[in-house]
Parts: sequence; C-alpha cells; structure tokens
Amino acid sequence: MEYRHELKYVVTAVQMALLESRIRGLLPLDPHVGKSGRYRIRSLYFDDCYNSCYRENEIGTDPREKFRIRIYNGAKERISLELKRKEHGMTQKISCLISEEQCRELMAGHPLPVGDSYPPVLEKLNLLMRTRLLKPKVIVEYDRVPYINGLGNTRITLDQNMASSDEICSFLKPEVRRRSIMPAGHHILEVKFDEFLPDYIYRNLQLNSLRQTAFSKYYLCRKYAIS
Repeated sequence: MEYRHELKYVVTAVQMALLESRIRGLLPLDPHVGKSGRYRIRSLYFDDCYNSCYRENEIGTDPREKFRIRIYNGAKERISLELKRKEHGMTQKISCLISEEQCRELMAGHPLPVGDSYPPVLEKLNLLMRTRLLKPKVIVEYDRVPYINGLGNTRITLDQNMASSDEICSFLKPEVRRRSIMPAGHHILEVKFDEFLPDYIYRNLQLNSLRQTAFSKYYLCRKYAIS
C-alpha cells in the first residue's frame, strides 16, 4: 500500500461547524456511515513495557510504527488489525481481518499459536508480542464524520468526542467506561490524500487560526496516564 499525506488539526466547535458547512457542499459522505451520517470508531492500541510507541511519537522518531485493533459502532462482526507506519511525514496503513477469538486472545496480551498461515500484519504483531512483549495499553474512541473524493483519493474526517479507557477487557462490549481527552469544545480535523489535494478542497479548508498537530490520538490518550 502506498504512503499518504495525513494532516491533523485541532479545531474548535465553531471552526468545525464552519468547515463542515463548506465541505458538505463539495464532497459526499463515506457511504459506510449510514443514516446517522457518522460512525463510532473504537481502537485498541499496543505498546511495549518501555512505552516505545508513545516515546517515539513524542520525540518524532522517523520512521515509527504502531499496531491497533479497530471496530466500528461496537460491532464484533468485522474486527480489523492495523499496522500504521509514519515515515518522512507520510503515512502507510496495512490491515487484515481477525476473528473474535483471535481478538480476545490479543486483548488478554496472549500471542497466538505459532504458525505460518497468518496474514503478514498479524504475523508481525504475534512476533513482537513474543520478542518485545507488546501488549494492549489503551482504548481510544471517538465519533467520526467522513467525507470522500476520488480526486487524489482525498478523505476529510471530523472527529468528535475523543475519549480513552484503560478497561482493555471491555473492548468488545457495547459500551466502555471512558474519559474525555480533548479540552471542552475542541475536536480533530484530518485531511488525507495521495499525491495531491484538489485545489478547490484546499481553498475551502483555509482558516487562519487552524493549529496543525503532529501527535497521534494514541499519544494524546496516554499522555496524562504516563506523565
């Protein structure tokens, strides 16, 4: 899979409303959102006993990688394991589907039985759980409104209500106890594209006070727990 540009901005509720009013007239919603116009993303992130993924994000190590398991709207029917790699300001994401049984083993911090039939992403996680003692560390959850465009494979997402939970065992439950992470009234705008961002989209995303951030949601959700 090719590397993509991935720009992140901290926005206020007012900025988000203004941006969405512009984007709504330019781009269609991702068809996966359904009638609600949004979906809830829940991810379970892994790190080692030295919190290497967290530290590498903090100091800007290049390249760097992290693993996560992701579900949508609390559904257990489709569980995805993802490896996200950051290099030279670009992002690559490789994923595979895993079963609920495999997910529960990984949630418990148990590597899967050694075998040669796993997809490469799962094989790599399994190896690192044995050699670097990777374990699940935190749940990250938020509501996403996604807009898409075929030009440049553009994806604009508005992420609200970002929260975290340390109750790893609750990852597959319908609801988890969680704590809010962002300051009140603040959210995340993400702009993702391949080789180029269409000019008419770029122009409509311009706000003088937008603040770009290099930190991941994983970093933000673990920051105060570690500090």
